[in-house]
Amino acid sequence: MAAPPVPLSRRAMLRAGGALAVGFTLRVPAQAANESPAGRAARGRVVSADEVDGFIVIDGQGGVTLYSGKVELGTGALTALTQMAAEELSLPFERLTPVQGDTLLTPDQRPTYASLSVQQGGMQIRRAAATAREALIERAARQLGTTKAALRAQGGRVLPVTGGGEGLSYAELVAGASLSLPVDPAAPLKDPRDYTVVGKPVPRLDIPAKVFGRFDFVHDVRMPGMLHARMVHPASAGASLEAFDDAPCKRIPGYLRTVRRGDFLAVVATDEWAAVRASTALVARWSAWAGLPDEARLVEYQRGAKVDRDQVLQAHGVTAGGAAEAGRQLRASYDFPLNTHGSIGPSCAVADFNDGQLTVWTPSQAAHLLQKQLASMLGLAPGKVRCIYVEGAGCYGRNGSDDCSSEAAFIALQLGRPVRLQWMRADEHGWDPKGPPTLLDYRATLDAEGRIAAWDADIYLPERPMRRSGATLLGAVLAGLPRYGSDEGIYDPGLGIPYALPDNRLTAHWLVDTPLPAAWIRAPGRMQNTFGTESFLDEIAAATGTDPFELRMRHLSDPRGRELMERLRSFARWEPRASRPRDPGELARGRGISYAKYELVRTYVGVVADVEVHRPTGAIRVLRVAVVHDCGQIINPDGLRNQIEGNVVQTVSRTLVEQLRFNRSAVTSLDWASYPILTFPGVPEVAIELIDRPTEVPWGAGEPTTSVIPSAIANAVFDASGVRLRSVPFRPAVVLAALAQVEKK
Repeated sequence: MAAPPVPLSRRAMLRAGGALAVGFTLRVPAQAANESPAGRAARGRVVSADEVDGFIVIDGQGGVTLYSGKVELGTGALTALTQMAAEELSLPFERLTPVQGDTLLTPDQRPTYASLSVQQGGMQIRRAAATAREALIERAARQLGTTKAALRAQGGRVLPVTGGGEGLSYAELVAGASLSLPVDPAAPLKDPRDYTVVGKPVPRLDIPAKVFGRFDFVHDVRMPGMLHARMVHPASAGASLEAFDDAPCKRIPGYLRTVRRGDFLAVVATDEWAAVRASTALVARWSAWAGLPDEARLVEYQRGAKVDRDQVLQAHGVTAGGAAEAGRQLRASYDFPLNTHGSIGPSCAVADFNDGQLTVWTPSQAAHLLQKQLASMLGLAPGKVRCIYVEGAGCYGRNGSDDCSSEAAFIALQLGRPVRLQWMRADEHGWDPKGPPTLLDYRATLDAEGRIAAWDADIYLPERPMRRSGATLLGAVLAGLPRYGSDEGIYDPGLGIPYALPDNRLTAHWLVDTPLPAAWIRAPGRMQNTFGTESFLDEIAAATGTDPFELRMRHLSDPRGRELMERLRSFARWEPRASRPRDPGELARGRGISYAKYELVRTYVGVVADVEVHRPTGAIRVLRVAVVHDCGQIINPDGLRNQIEGNVVQTVSRTLVEQLRFNRSAVTSLDWASYPILTFPGVPEVAIELIDRPTEVPWGAGEPTTSVIPSAIANAVFDASGVRLRSVPFRPAVVLAALAQVEKK
């Protein structure tokens, strides 16, 4: 009997054979694959950073599967990466199917963070795709008996440059044969004038399924025989588990057992509701601990904290405060609080330990790093750990997803069965790693003309949060298991000033510790630094009677930055501050400006914020934010606008509303009532002007606009009311107190 026909789909063709593979990084042993279709298909795949034979698979119909180590976190990155691959392969966008964040199948392109998905990951994909395209043209030239110069790639075919002829399709050129060759960093890229996909507003791949309720988040993962678990986290940040009693849990139908090692304590049940009930019924006794600083004296804690080392991050001239001491002196200090990530949905992960192989379905933005961390924590070879990315509820930094994944993995190892662990809201707010508090001191010397003659800044923040959390899993900490170490920092780049000053210095005082385990949150360090820098510039402008826009232009020498600022002046219809008298009424309106060159090396952004200050209540409302944005070559203008809008809305929330509260023992902001975020009535209008530079490299957009929002709002509040806000968040009580001080003067 003849074999049944193979269904005509890309995945069926991939399983059937005939495919051309193109790819990057991380050779995974064949035995690491689970016995799933994807696992069987992956056996023998080569995924190397230097080779073009595992990154892209071209099937027998000419469709393409794109393997990306960068993942979709709700930012549209995967759509942009697919556009870049489609463009260089000269294929319609619809013919590419992306696979993301699977340590068995995809390259290790480093975590999806720091606005580097397009800038780094996308450029890797672009070069690999260009290498593949050129190899296909060369193969066609040999088969057609002509030269490469006489052929071109278009629509998944290699065609003659001139004259007729159908040429050869990619499927015909694959013909069951693989293509193994090094990725050529010098492979010619397409001329932007010939783009058909890049630069176009392609709809995001993930949105339709999310809108119509068909999208599967990590919370939706189900497996046969899967159990459910809930953590019982310590009663305080440094408490130790002294004893527990699960007798009350045994009366709950479906309850199975506890999992305990050291301070790690979890309950396991056959269904989720039973696990939830058991987690609250279990009686645990924890040691007393009160090692956190006084929240009301957090700034004093930072200023007096032990410094590991001092590092001059930026210096020019004789160092600020030296030769120019005779001029007018200005000083100011700014501080930023602890923030939690506030992911709308709680962290969740599913883990299965079977036949010596651990598989974890995780919303981690760093699946390949998590693989190494879990292997170290659990004493497994990295090849025995597979992490599969499944989208969660957003992160914008390292939230609780990796910690939850580590806990699920440990529980699965004890059970030998699939287990689903979902955090509760109190777990998420209480145990995700925090954005650490930041303190900034500024001193400036002004010359007789009001120009900045000297600038001296000091920033106080923990040096290596990754040693505490970014590369240390909560499951490992609680269970006393080995921790995968890393010396990678997250705050160093871009903590300087983007202006040309004759005498300037920035010194980082790297603190040994931070009150709570820390990790990155969107624009880590850059937002806090820009808040201080751009606010202090505004104070200098006010002290010298200079328009804030003009003060920046006096000291801005970067031609690209100057062009962006001039476009912002026009786009926002900026009027000099002196021509806008302050409103004395109950509802005062003002405008504030802020500018950044992200990390001092990429993406330029300038904003003007329009705000209202309600004097009787101290409430601030951001009415409108005008953004001019230059990230070089734009891949997807619609996706870019989505990113910028998200930056603005989230950071307005962090600036006006969000503040983590804690006592001497633990976080007390454990729900949305105690840690509120911005609601729909508070969302401002966001107006965006994009500067597209098709011949330049593409830079990132996931963070830069975030960095300028707090200072723009603070400067607008001063313009409206005369109140200078130096401590985030700008909650009504803070504004009222500041207004009272202004009125006394």
